[in-house]
Amino acid sequence: MPRKLFKRYMPTQNTLKSHKGLSWLGRHLHNSDLWHLTRQSASKAFLIGIFSAFLPIPGQMIVAACLALWIAANLPISIGLVWLTNPLTIPPIFYSTYKLGAWILGTPAVDIHWELHSIQSELATLWWPLLVGSLVCGVVFSVISYLVVNRVWVWHVKRRWQKRLDKVRANKSKG
Repeated sequence: MPRKLFKRYMPTQNTLKSHKGLSWLGRHLHNSDLWHLTRQSASKAFLIGIFSAFLPIPGQMIVAACLALWIAANLPISIGLVWLTNPLTIPPIFYSTYKLGAWILGTPAVDIHWELHSIQSELATLWWPLLVGSLVCGVVFSVISYLVVNRVWVWHVKRRWQKRLDKVRANKSKG
């Protein structure tokens, strides 16, 4: 992956360390593995961020931050990827995960009327299929993203090394 692209959009380590809302993390924010941008840290960050984005709970960013701290993944990427589920994308994503969960559990999918009262009254019926579908999608898509980021990073590094080697060979043949 292009390191420069990630670094351009990531907040700096000092910015996050000085953020009031993250002060409760204290010394854990000083772990250098959380800030380095390597193949392993980025791949793990995608695994965490995508998985957390599919959790149908409030506080997805807190879950992503705690998981990133636990397995030493890149913290900014982990937290940033949670925003894949945002106010515009939540309805179609969670409706799809609900339908998948209902199919997996073998329960008939309830016809949801997108009104707050309807959703609140059906919450007990909707909760298990939504949770099961969200967890299945979270695991599947996070593992896929981990593997894709890992492989694309390796491919990119090999390609850059090959270009360097070709350049050196071209310079040697000219001289």
